[in-house]
Amino acid sequence: MSSVGKGKGGRGKATNKATSRSTRAGLQFPVGRIARFLKQGRYAERIGAGAPVYLAAVLEYLCAEVLELAGNAARDNKKTRIVPRHIQLAIRNDEELNKLMSNTTIANGGVLPNICLLYTSPSPRDLSTSRMPSSACKKKKKKKK
Repeated sequence: MSSVGKGKGGRGKATNKATSRSTRAGLQFPVGRIARFLKQGRYAERIGAGAPVYLAAVLEYLCAEVLELAGNAARDNKKTRIVPRHIQLAIRNDEELNKLMSNTTIANGGVLPNICLLYTSPSPRDLSTSRMPSSACKKKKKKKK
């Protein structure tokens, strides 16, 4: 009697191999670790099964977006390594990321290069025209409703 196809013959695919939730979701960020942090943080009494997967996907997307823009900034500066300055430039030059991280300070990030035209040396033809007011250098803020 030959046991072909069934039994413990070692043939076929092993189905009891453990796969992580990150692998099942197709993510690089650790879903299990995020689930543990959500539970330990006591953000809610109960945490659903989909919540850590969704949060891991959002965090992975934001990280990929920032890293792509920072890599572009590093390449623009002819560097091969991303430093905090490149992350700062990437975030502040992107409108949506800048809004998201508006209250964030990046250590060793510096500031965006911005020279007000008021303080540059005027050319002879500019002397005849009136000078700009000091408010011309400031960015206009939208009023909150």
